[in-house]
Amino acid sequence: MFDRVDLPVGILDTPDLPLPLSEQFKVLQSAGRETGDPYFGARLGRLVRIENLSAFGKWVSEAPTAAAAIDRSNRGLNRYLQTGTNLLLETDGDRARWSIEFLDPGFEGRFQNELLGVSYLIDVVRCFLGRTWTPDLVRVTGTRHGQAAVLEHIFEAPVLAGSRVPTIEFPARLLGTHKAASWALPHDDQSFSCEERQIPNTADPSSEVSAMISIAMLNSYPRIDWVARKLGLTRRTLQRRLGTHGTTFSRLLDEQLQEKAARMLQDRDRQITDIALELGYSELAHFSRAFAKWSGVSPALYRKLDARTDA
Repeated sequence: MFDRVDLPVGILDTPDLPLPLSEQFKVLQSAGRETGDPYFGARLGRLVRIENLSAFGKWVSEAPTAAAAIDRSNRGLNRYLQTGTNLLLETDGDRARWSIEFLDPGFEGRFQNELLGVSYLIDVVRCFLGRTWTPDLVRVTGTRHGQAAVLEHIFEAPVLAGSRVPTIEFPARLLGTHKAASWALPHDDQSFSCEERQIPNTADPSSEVSAMISIAMLNSYPRIDWVARKLGLTRRTLQRRLGTHGTTFSRLLDEQLQEKAARMLQDRDRQITDIALELGYSELAHFSRAFAKWSGVSPALYRKLDARTDA
């Protein structure tokens, strides 16, 4: 499945590595085709546990009330989990409506991702109201015949298709629900610090390119043509955009390789030759020259100096 969408399967072992929203669409669409399930995103969502969704999910689930958890989600999603997504809570009298809108215009896989997104909304509220809680109404964007009936079975709640954005509705009074004592972990909202990688800034092409280089490095030596294709650009356009921001693809790649090589060299059980091969170098000599260019010392000397520092 990952081969078909041209992504390294190593992403599964690095859940804190940001995946562009358009690529997430493709993964879910491919999974739906693989399983033959047009509602794969919803069924996958039944397994969702927000507290396990990296540092961001833990921060959200540790809020003192349902309203605070929703507020943390709304404020933090675009900073810590993914770009191109808006969360909005609205109250109207005794009704609360919480919606999730994906701004990426891509069509393929979008509906699957929306179903998964709705599942995350439901699970956040369940942290406070219990695992069996269901919303009064789930709104989805699809209009396929019989869609609502299938989704009602999956979500175990009434479903209205044809909405502008995916939304869950429930009594507004539930927003004040406190977490049970067994859930209440001390966590200061002001002291939250997400240790995962920062989400790429879509206004800064170097940030997006660096993120895609990190993904490519899970599989092989990153190539500019692959990165450009994933960003929907030609090689020349990508180079031009990076140039306007005072950098190049080679410079960004060197920064990533240097950072990863330094981390790997700290593991003294790893052979330097194996590190070179894992980073995509065909020969140890090529890696040694590149590392010396970055740091001023050979990989072996860097490791020796690092060992002295630890001592």
